[in-house]
Amino acid sequence: MIDSLEQAGLADIHQKILNGQRLNAEDGKRLYETHHLPALGYLANLVREQKNGNIAYYIYNQHINYSNICTNLCRFCAFGKEKEAPGSYEMSLQEIEEKIKERLGEPISEVHIVGGIHPDLPYTYYTDMLRLIKRIRPGIHIQAFTCVEIAHLAELAGMSIEETLKDLTDAGLDSIPGGGAEVFSTRIREKLCPEKLPGGKWLEVAKTAHRLGIKSNATMLYGHIETVEERIEHLIALREAQDETGGFMCFIPLAFHPKNTGLEEIAPTGGIDDLKNIAVSRLMLDNFPHIKAYWVMLGPKVAQIALWYGADDLDGTVLEEKITHMAGGETAQAMTRKEIEKLIKASGREPVERDTLYNHL
Repeated sequence: MIDSLEQAGLADIHQKILNGQRLNAEDGKRLYETHHLPALGYLANLVREQKNGNIAYYIYNQHINYSNICTNLCRFCAFGKEKEAPGSYEMSLQEIEEKIKERLGEPISEVHIVGGIHPDLPYTYYTDMLRLIKRIRPGIHIQAFTCVEIAHLAELAGMSIEETLKDLTDAGLDSIPGGGAEVFSTRIREKLCPEKLPGGKWLEVAKTAHRLGIKSNATMLYGHIETVEERIEHLIALREAQDETGGFMCFIPLAFHPKNTGLEEIAPTGGIDDLKNIAVSRLMLDNFPHIKAYWVMLGPKVAQIALWYGADDLDGTVLEEKITHMAGGETAQAMTRKEIEKLIKASGREPVERDTLYNHL
């Protein structure tokens, strides 16, 4: 492999990794631009195994996408709809209650909740939802509301981000998912999601949560009109925020699915780009404990290979994920515990069921 690293022009980066030195933007660019995928995977796997050994995590979780009605209507999104548009929906609290009760017999450890930026739902809908779920499943961990949603809820409530987070925590919020980050680049956001919370404010919401002891995840949506440089800027901005607060648990690169979006002419990402994003993320985000290969977006086969390209987590059983599937995602709506474990074992990794905070179950 040393010869391969020399041929790939990555021997100096290999030495940096061995010395525990932080990679810079130029290193990141070279990693993205290499055509020597085995060498890139080798480097990412060094860091992956240093941090997480041979373990591959998964979680037994349930997704609730409470509404797709959204005022942002980002061009890369097939999920968000105007209120009167065909296919728009919002779940009543009673419907959410039924969804939770349907699966009371299963050992679910996390309920994962995200939705659109709804123009009419009152603030109490969100707090009542959290209390309702905690009442039905008192021990459950609720990971809910992206930083974009949190900013919207603060506006609805007429409170600061900090006050809103404290109030949501009192109602039952335990941690925050990583969505809504997209790519922080101002150029990208002006072209694709001008109504959305700016990248800098997304980071501020996340850091405010961390300062209150609320953990969160982070994402990057790749494979649309972003440049390699903009990907690297995004990763470095996350790394700097993590240096400051240490509150990010996991980074999830999200592959763009163009079907039914305003960017339908763009070809979907290929396996090479998917594996590169996992690997480069693992190498650049030296202060993130975990990198997730989200099987719903990547497909189980690429996600399985990604366990040797820097990823140590596949997410979980999921069930009823709507966001990716409305954009043409062709993966199953759910995987059983047995299916996930089989996938992990076949890759040569050791499956470990976790809770949201990465405690072993």
